Amino acid sequence: MKVIVATNNDVAGKKAFELIKEEMNNGAKVLGLATGSTPVAMYKYMVNSDVDFSKMTSVNLDEYVGCAPDDPQSYRHFMQVNLFDKKPFAKTYVPDGLAKDPEEETKRYNKVIADNPIDLQVLGLGRNGHIGFNEPGSPFDAETRKVPLTESTIEANARFFDNENDVPKFAYSMGIGSILKSKKIVLMAFGKEKADAVKGMIEGPVTNECPASVLQQKDDVTVIVDTDAASELKDSSIDEKIN
Repeated sequence: MKVIVATNNDVAGKKAFELIKEEMNNGAKVLGLATGSTPVAMYKYMVNSDVDFSKMTSVNLDEYVGCAPDDPQSYRHFMQVNLFDKKPFAKTYVPDGLAKDPEEETKRYNKVIADNPIDLQVLGLGRNGHIGFNEPGSPFDAETRKVPLTESTIEANARFFDNENDVPKFAYSMGIGSILKSKKIVLMAFGKEKADAVKGMIEGPVTNECPASVLQQKDDVTVIVDTDAASELKDSSIDEKIN
């Protein structure tokens, strides 16, 4: 695990974009992508670049259960607005939030992942250490499944909705087992509220109470955090500082 501390999330986003570009130059064809505020700067650099993504495939981590693709709060809509409408990909996959049969949808999405092995997976980090929507207690070998969201995650997501009662209580999420099959992983985390989770992920024991801690066992992981998110790390845990 390589740990990079950036002065702010824009610098971090630029670094993440550079890692994507490097992997594409090395032959990467499939990107695993994430949503939320964390990767927004990275997507801006992707959009404003001259990199051609038209032969690339993307596989997204998750989607809210009950959200239509054109719902402004859906992750499909987020991806269209922040990336796909401006930088077309050959194929883009996001779980179907309106799927009538959750079991069939998870089978479908696991086949998507199996048919499109991920070269580089982008991750964010929840305040409780979750990756994707793999909340504390999630098994490390899980594949895509329908998961209940914890109260802390619902609370964190409430800022995106007019009413907290509108926040989805379930999501389809790529499992930790599927995430770990990615050839490379880039995880970003920003803000003081992520500092505990960052410390647990990097310096704590490997435990599913901090799901991201399993990344300690993965060979090719780059963690990019801002100064606030790195505030509880030992200096010895940091490999590089960028500004």
